[in-house]
Amino acid sequence: METFTISSTIKKYPKRHPYEEMKKKVLGTRYELSLAFVGKTRAATLNKTYRNKTYSPNVLSFPLSEKAGEIVICPQVAIGEAAKFKLSVNGYIAYLFIHGLLHLKGLDHGDEMDKLEQKHLKAFKIS
Repeated sequence: METFTISSTIKKYPKRHPYEEMKKKVLGTRYELSLAFVGKTRAATLNKTYRNKTYSPNVLSFPLSEKAGEIVICPQVAIGEAAKFKLSVNGYIAYLFIHGLLHLKGLDHGDEMDKLEQKHLKAFKIS
């Protein structure tokens, strides 16, 4: 049983991040996760369909069950936001992945999530 897969509908996305190790650290080894990189149009369509929001999001997290989920990241949106967070584009995409993992773990935005994001950014040497 494979517990982690990556797919992409776009040509360019950061492939060198330790995505699987990050997933294992946050969600454990038994959690089944798929990570998809998509363009702005697909991200906006998913956001409208599942959240009734009318913009292209940087990341979406979809819990499918207690032990399975999906994260969708739009690198095009991330490119425009990375500097605001004082991260490289690749670093910001890794941050978005961690952010999505924490949502799948059940955390909401707030101090606890912020602290855990920073902890994982440091642990994986992301800048």
